Amino acid sequence: MKHEISNSSTNRLKMDSEEKHNPRTADLSALKIDRQREERIKTRKWTKAIPWILVIAVLVVGYFIALDRLKQGKSVDTTKVRLIKGASAQATLSASGYVVAQRQSNVASKATGRLVFLSVGEGDKVLEGDIIARVESDDVRASLALAEANLDIALADSVDAASNFRRNQQLYNNNLIDEAEFESYQAMYAKANATVQARRASVRSAEISVDNTIIRAPFNGTVINKLAEIGDIVAPMASSASAAGAVVALADMASLEVEADVSEANIQKVSVAQPCEIVLDAYPEVRYTGYVKNIVPTANRASATIMSRIAFNQLDSLIYPEMSARVYFMNPDEKPVEVEEPSYLGLSLNAVMEDDRGSYVFFVEGNTARKKYIETGKTIGRTVEILGGLEDGDEVVLTPPSSLEDGDKIELGE
Repeated sequence: MKHEISNSSTNRLKMDSEEKHNPRTADLSALKIDRQREERIKTRKWTKAIPWILVIAVLVVGYFIALDRLKQGKSVDTTKVRLIKGASAQATLSASGYVVAQRQSNVASKATGRLVFLSVGEGDKVLEGDIIARVESDDVRASLALAEANLDIALADSVDAASNFRRNQQLYNNNLIDEAEFESYQAMYAKANATVQARRASVRSAEISVDNTIIRAPFNGTVINKLAEIGDIVAPMASSASAAGAVVALADMASLEVEADVSEANIQKVSVAQPCEIVLDAYPEVRYTGYVKNIVPTANRASATIMSRIAFNQLDSLIYPEMSARVYFMNPDEKPVEVEEPSYLGLSLNAVMEDDRGSYVFFVEGNTARKKYIETGKTIGRTVEILGGLEDGDEVVLTPPSSLEDGDKIELGE
């Protein structure tokens, strides 16, 4: 019996072994592909590659940026060497400044409304009282008409009250009416006269409202800026973003002066009525004479300068507000010598650099900056005398950036 059981167990194990190794009966699940495992492997590969991809991308972008900068060049401002002529060479001090109209105004409307008429543009000359613009006035004109009608009614009532007063005054003088009745007519007459005065004031107020819709020139001048157009809403205080506070900017060209900032350390060299020479940057070959009109009695804490106002001895049509200018303050004890030949070559002090070898500039050669050593002389204000290395008209970099080197490509700033 035990032998049969043993044979039976042995046979069963043998059959199981045969089924397991039989390809026809093997478990087909062992042949399935583990998709999740493959995805994890791919994900790990991409995760490891991402930093390298980013590094390559940054290098490529940086290369093209650097290439673009090298191609375009560094943006710089330039200035030119110029001849310092005449009295400018004898100046004891120089300062830079701007031409400013001492009499200027942003002309605005006293009424609020839509601009319906504008008669001037930039550059137009106007006389005091000329009509510049007009604001819609239908509403205020209607108020004026109503005030005039009320005045007519008051005048008619006044005539009737005057007639009654005179008639009852005669009756009172003849003792035909008592005093109380006469005083009543007298009061009505006085009230009628007061009503007429009130109605006249209403008419005058309405006329002023109408006149406020007309914008006139406050003085003789030139329009330097147009600040509104027909159809714009204008208001005295520009209370909203859609409203214009002024219509035009007007300047009196006869009041042009140069406002120049003088260093606190040099202000003792400037005095009222001191003769000056003015050179406008726009016309470096033209020299204007002037004098110190006044010195503003306060200093600018930020820049450590004091403003001086220099008046022109004679103005011309070439001078405009906001032009940049250089003022040369002359020695009041010496008479300026007029010379036609140039006295020396001058260059802005901001263009000159220093190193162990001496003074140098970056000379503009096409679109390239070339380091060039120069010989300098005296310094007047912000101008330095050039004794050698440069010629009249040479262009150099103004205030060179610290990164600028010899041979760098440059791009002239606007």
